[in-house]
Amino acid sequence: MADATLSHDAVHGLPGAYEAPLFGAYSKKVGMWLFLASDSLTFGALLFAFSYNRIYTAWPTPFHVQSIINSTIMTGCLLSSSLTMVMAVFAAQRSDRTWTRYWLLATMAFGTAFIVLHGMEWSKLIGEGLTLPVFPKPVHAAVGELADISKNTPQFSATFFGLTAMHMLHVTIGVMYLGVIAFRKWFLPVLGVLWIAGYVLIPSDNVFHYGIHALLIGLIVATVILFLKPKDYDAQDVEVSGLYWHFVDLVWMFIFPLVYLLSTKIT
Repeated sequence: MADATLSHDAVHGLPGAYEAPLFGAYSKKVGMWLFLASDSLTFGALLFAFSYNRIYTAWPTPFHVQSIINSTIMTGCLLSSSLTMVMAVFAAQRSDRTWTRYWLLATMAFGTAFIVLHGMEWSKLIGEGLTLPVFPKPVHAAVGELADISKNTPQFSATFFGLTAMHMLHVTIGVMYLGVIAFRKWFLPVLGVLWIAGYVLIPSDNVFHYGIHALLIGLIVATVILFLKPKDYDAQDVEVSGLYWHFVDLVWMFIFPLVYLLSTKIT
């Protein structure tokens, strides 16, 4: 059996890389598909909750031109990141490490831009009164349309922040995932600096002061993985990370029209 395995590897020029495929795919790809199938149930439940409340509640339309422009730019960032992710997979299949890293870095840049724009949108909405009871209390009580929505239709705030926060967390995880694939241990100091900077610079009464700890958790997980099982990530790893990234982009294609476009009042 060992001789047969060695001969197979020798023929294919990939010593130690052979594994019996399941449904014509290698195990890492099958594992990612199974994870995405389970994760889709989470987003499906959140989308269903939002849709159910929209149908059976006097649903507000709080988003105006500025929010739609911002969310459209966010959508453009994610669509562009899908293209750069495809280019990264193609470069990895050509064994072109330099361009694989460049394309992954471009994907991370678009993902980071999405997170920053989403954070700006959240901060704007929270400042105008769209909040949850668990958010830090503002110094001055907000008044206006969004404050009335939080008071009279709390389902909107709960489903909006729950759905978009879950998606933003997935994008953040995706950026860290690609950073590990592209730069391995060199990416750990970057995560550490970003976490310290965020912890120091973001005010403690800002909701994102708590969210910055996602970077610390990612740093710990990435450190454990990279030091317990160090390796050079190959084309299969890039392709698997691409599956995750495309899934995150696909989910936003449901969130954008359902949450933003159908809750818009153009004035």
